[in-house]
Amino acid sequence: MPVHYRRPFWLPAANYYILAASVTAAFFFLVWGILHEGDEETPFIVAGIGASLVLGSAVVIREIFLRKARHRYLLVERKLDYNVKNFSLPSKLSNNDFDKLTLEKNAAIIKEIQKKSEKARGLGNFSNGHLEVLEICNKYLSVAEKQLETVRVGSPRLAGLRRGREIVGELHRYHLLSWAEIEARELTQKARNYVTVSEKLNTAQEALNIVEQALQFYPQEARLTESESALKDFIASIKISHWIEQAERSAFKGSYKRAISLYRDALFFLAREDLKNEDREAITDKINVEIESLRQLSANKKLS
Repeated sequence: MPVHYRRPFWLPAANYYILAASVTAAFFFLVWGILHEGDEETPFIVAGIGASLVLGSAVVIREIFLRKARHRYLLVERKLDYNVKNFSLPSKLSNNDFDKLTLEKNAAIIKEIQKKSEKARGLGNFSNGHLEVLEICNKYLSVAEKQLETVRVGSPRLAGLRRGREIVGELHRYHLLSWAEIEARELTQKARNYVTVSEKLNTAQEALNIVEQALQFYPQEARLTESESALKDFIASIKISHWIEQAERSAFKGSYKRAISLYRDALFFLAREDLKNEDREAITDKINVEIESLRQLSANKKLS
């Protein structure tokens, strides 16, 4: 599972220099106005020098200080990414340990899983640690379930396997919920930061897939069902907002018929989505008001 980072703030060069030029121009006219009122003989020269210093400082800040800081940040990020990709919780377990769970081997495996669980908890919001423990829990539970089917009644292994299933089952639940929560939260934040609709939708759908994967194990878990509902609402809001934005652009250009058609598409999509009733009603009312307003504008345009 990939690890997601929040990128450092960095304006594109065009945007940065447009902003810098705007600030410089504002500074020039502000200084010029102040000096002009003070009866300065050549206010434009002083204002020009000051504005040049402002613009020059902006260039130096971006090209030297900010670029170096960003370069250092990206180097640290690459190093961290490398460490994450090669990260593994230390373990004494091997595939042979799961062949036949004797009393001693069963107890040792449970103890080792508990140790790995503690280490994963200590890593905080690092989802890969939880995922690794989760996979080991899955393996143990699968093996234990098969061996419980064949163990004889009265065997001393029976109580140990049942106890192990209970302990590891609880760890499985904890780490699955932790992994799903961290991954879904990071992906949702990543989706919010994207600009294009396709990127937003694809990333939000990734988050929903993770939650639905967790729900296959714990379909009644309230945290998961709430997350699933919230993510479905989020995905629906992205799609509906896209239709509304397209309609608003068409209306701004005077294409009232196309705007009305796009608003109707939004209403059609809205009727299909499983949104909360109050949200659905509020959005529907807003769209209907816009459609009625556009109809009036279209009628007035024909009359004129």
